[in-house]
Amino acid sequence: MSMAYDEYMKQVVKPMRAELVQAGFQELTTDEEVEQYMEKAEETTLVVINSVCGCAAGLARPAVTQAVMNAEKKPANLVTVFAGQDKEATAKMREYFIGIEPSSPSMALLKGKEVVHFIPRHDIEDHSMEEIMNNLLDSFDKNL
Repeated sequence: MSMAYDEYMKQVVKPMRAELVQAGFQELTTDEEVEQYMEKAEETTLVVINSVCGCAAGLARPAVTQAVMNAEKKPANLVTVFAGQDKEATAKMREYFIGIEPSSPSMALLKGKEVVHFIPRHDIEDHSMEEIMNNLLDSFDKNL
């Protein structure tokens, strides 16, 4: 790919990254950052696999930010990787999702390194923001 394309995409995704960072998510942009984070993971972590697609913009990011802001029980940690942008970080995070097919966007609730709840793209796409929020909030209630 050309450098012009790469720079264009970096600019395009800035607000998509910022939406989760402003909601308190820590961005993990390299495979090393993911590995360092996961080596120390003991408490609960909500992982968002961010994406450029419309269902990420119109459903996933708004639903997860609202769920986190309004939850009585919240995961101890919030992290995100960006599929298609931070490819090595995303691939490394997916290594921890044992037996789960890659899906973007998606959300995983982990206890330590174990996935206890997973929301793949097909449970985001064609669902309302409220349904996705309730899916997350229910998983928080059951697992936190």
